[in-house]
Amino acid sequence: MIFKKALLQASVAATFVFAAPIALMAQTEILNVSYDVSRELYKDINPAFEAEWKSKTGSAVTIKQSHGGSSKQALSVLSGLEADVVTMNQVPDIDALVEQGSLVAKDWRTRLPFGASPYTTATIFLVRKGNPKGIKDWDDLAKSGVQVIVPNPKTSGNGRYTYLSAWGYALQKDGNSGAAKDFVTKLFANVPVFDGGGRGASTTFAQNGIGDVLVTFENEAVALAKELGTDKFEIIYPSINVEAAPPVAVVDKVADKRGTRNVATAYLEFLFSPAGQEIIAQHGFRPRDPAVAAKFAGRFPAVKTFTVEGLLGGWASVQREHFAEGGVYDQITAGGR
Repeated sequence: MIFKKALLQASVAATFVFAAPIALMAQTEILNVSYDVSRELYKDINPAFEAEWKSKTGSAVTIKQSHGGSSKQALSVLSGLEADVVTMNQVPDIDALVEQGSLVAKDWRTRLPFGASPYTTATIFLVRKGNPKGIKDWDDLAKSGVQVIVPNPKTSGNGRYTYLSAWGYALQKDGNSGAAKDFVTKLFANVPVFDGGGRGASTTFAQNGIGDVLVTFENEAVALAKELGTDKFEIIYPSINVEAAPPVAVVDKVADKRGTRNVATAYLEFLFSPAGQEIIAQHGFRPRDPAVAAKFAGRFPAVKTFTVEGLLGGWASVQREHFAEGGVYDQITAGGR
C-alpha cells in the first residue's frame, strides 16, 4: 500500500512537471482582418508588436492576417470570420459591424487617438512612364479614349475614395450635384474592369498592362515601385482629393469571447506608438506622430483634401445616397458592376 501511494504521488508530480512546460509554450493568437493594400504594412507591424508584447508581458502572441477589399472583409466578419481586430480603410465598414452585427461598440472612434485612425493616405494617379495620355487632373480621367483602372466602390474602400474624390472635385468646380453626377458618370464609363480590391486593380494595371491610369492610394505606388522598379511609372497628385483616414477597432464581441481584449487593444495602441508610426511611414502611409511625420516629410508632398464630413454630409449620408441599392453609384453604372 505504501509503495502504491508513493507511486501515485510520483505519477501526479511527474504530470505537473510535464504539464508546466506545455503551459509555458501556449500562446495567444489574434486575427487582424484588414483591407488588401495594407498587407505589407502588417507583415512588418506584426513581428514588431509580437516582440514588444513578449518583452513587456513575458507572454507570446501570434498575429494572423486576412486581407481583401475593405467592404468584402467587413461582410466576412459579419458572416462569422472571427476577427479580434479590424483595420479597415473607411468608416462605414466598421460602422456596419456596429449596426448590423453588434460586434463592435458604438464608441469605437473615441477609444483611440485621431478618431481611431493611425494614419492617413492620399489618392494618386499612377501613369505609365512618359505619361503618354498627358494626365494631370481629374478632368483628364473623363476624356474619351482614356482607360481608368479603379476597384469596385461597392466592395473596396479604395474605389469608394476614388469615387468620392471625383465627386467632390466636380462639386467644388461646378457647384451642383447634377454636374458632379454627369462628371463621375463619364469617368466611370472609362473603367474597363472593376476589380474587387485595390491590389487586384494594381495587378490589372501594372502586371496585366490594362489601362492608362491607375487611381489608388499613394502607398500602393510605393509598393509597386519596390516590386517592379521606378522606371515604369510616374505618380501624379491630383489638385484635390478626399482625405483617407483608415480606421481601426477591436471586435468586442469576439475579443471578449476569446479572452483577447487586452492583447487586441495593445495591438491597436501599438499602431499609434513611435515604433508603430515609424513602420507606417516606411510603408508610404502618412503618420500621425508629429516627430515621425517630420522625419519622413520629404516622402509626402503637401496635398489639398476635403473630408466626407465637411463637404459631403458625413459617411452615413454618403452611404445612403451613393452606395445603397439603387443609389447614385448604381444609377451611374446602370445597376452597378
